[in-house]
Amino acid sequence: QIQPVESGGGLVQAGDSLRLSCTASGGRLSSYAVGWFRQAPGKEREFVASLTWSAYYKYYADSVKGRFTISRDNAKNTVYLQMNSLKPEDTAVYYCAAPRAFGCSGNDCTDRASYDYWGQGTQVTVSS
Repeated sequence: QIQPVESGGGLVQAGDSLRLSCTASGGRLSSYAVGWFRQAPGKEREFVASLTWSAYYKYYADSVKGRFTISRDNAKNTVYLQMNSLKPEDTAVYYCAAPRAFGCSGNDCTDRASYDYWGQGTQVTVSS
């Protein structure tokens, strides 16, 4: 069973950038669609961005469009989330996830329920 592992979180100031990475143990992440989600204190876990295994299709939440970029390097078995122009409201624990079905299509790629394998999360804190 694949186990995603996130890294790259930290404490930054508003306007700064961070790049999160997602790798995996127990399988090849390159075979899966991957989604990034986040959860702020007292709020539900929400979709941030996702991409198919080929990276041909990419999806973004409206709140991060134009600021965040999702990408993957299948040779390195890694998916990235480049976060620019960070805002205090981006503060959350960020999770990467993969679906048991390997792939996703359309709205499924943005639906938390489509993802079965979740990492432990990495904290991103943006100060004003």
